[in-house]
Amino acid sequence: MKVAIVINTSWNIYNFRQGLIKSFLDKNYEVVAIAPSDDYSSKLEELGCTFVPLTMDSRGANPVRDFRLIVEFIKIYKKVRPDLVLHYTIKPNIYGAMAAAYLGIPVINNVSGLGTIFLNNGFSSHVARLLYRFAFRFPKVVFFQNHHDRDLFLNLKLVDEQKTRLLPGSGVNPAHFKPSLPTAENGREFTFLMISRLIKDKGIHEYITAAALIKSKGLTVRFQILGALDPRHSRGISEQEFQTLIRDAGVEYLGNEVDVRPFISSADCVVLPSYREGTPRTLLESASMGKPLIATNVPGCNAVVKNEFNGYLCEVKNAESLANCMVRILNTDLQERRSMGQNSRRLILEQFDERFVISRYHQAINDIFQRTNTSSQKPINQDSWK
Repeated sequence: MKVAIVINTSWNIYNFRQGLIKSFLDKNYEVVAIAPSDDYSSKLEELGCTFVPLTMDSRGANPVRDFRLIVEFIKIYKKVRPDLVLHYTIKPNIYGAMAAAYLGIPVINNVSGLGTIFLNNGFSSHVARLLYRFAFRFPKVVFFQNHHDRDLFLNLKLVDEQKTRLLPGSGVNPAHFKPSLPTAENGREFTFLMISRLIKDKGIHEYITAAALIKSKGLTVRFQILGALDPRHSRGISEQEFQTLIRDAGVEYLGNEVDVRPFISSADCVVLPSYREGTPRTLLESASMGKPLIATNVPGCNAVVKNEFNGYLCEVKNAESLANCMVRILNTDLQERRSMGQNSRRLILEQFDERFVISRYHQAINDIFQRTNTSSQKPINQDSWK
């Protein structure tokens, strides 16, 4: 069988789908990675994939460019001739699904998050919903990473319920992200860490404001940010604005690193004040490493952070609420923080191990091709991970 995996960056495929790829290769599937070229494209080939470059700008919507993207998908799929295509991220989910439907290729889509367009009700959101409603007629299976996103799609009648299934995010490899003791136990300053792409919807401003509030109380605490600037994004932050903000608040910027484990290891608490998520990978990785967490009480984040169990939930877009949660964890004794970290690790092992994700993909593939051979068989809806 030849399986194509289509995402908006090669980096994303290599870092988040590597376990799935290896499981396909173990079954002697041929795997084709289709994405814009970047530094990870060659790594995908080293992994055993065939790499096919895709010309795609993941930012914004342009009808002319998007029509060309459909044409490019059709040309690529005609050349590659996959038996099945797995789509991730917005444009592959929409335009890739249309192209595959035109060629009669079975598709599995994955809604890993709703993005900015679902945070408002403007014209672009209306157009996006129309596109989703049309494109999502075609996939055999549509995976969602939390039930909130699935319920929203169902309420808006964007997808047939019989096609939908739930996944525990992209999963995480607990053998790769191993627990480590907080640095504060060694007498160092307590360290908060935020790992995120630097766009406003991730709660960057709230994090920096909360840091300034806590420092104004005279508390000696370190605040760090790790992630890539994305000033071209519609909700991005310019480098000049960002540098001014962190300088005034005394926040350290760690840049953008491939391996986040050393930074998580050095942190005492990982924070993500995002406005909405699918199931945030950074929280999964931090939980797997046994860290207490702070996040907003929004879909996606509250699937990983259980209030007072493995961390605290704050109000969305509320820097004061975030600061209060940070002070609360600062005042938590060492043993309780350790217990929260252990709870984070246990949650990963019980619900978010990537093996669960891989198993559900293989089950979906088996169902699709079994239905192809016995057309009377109906789709199976598996939500057992909840």
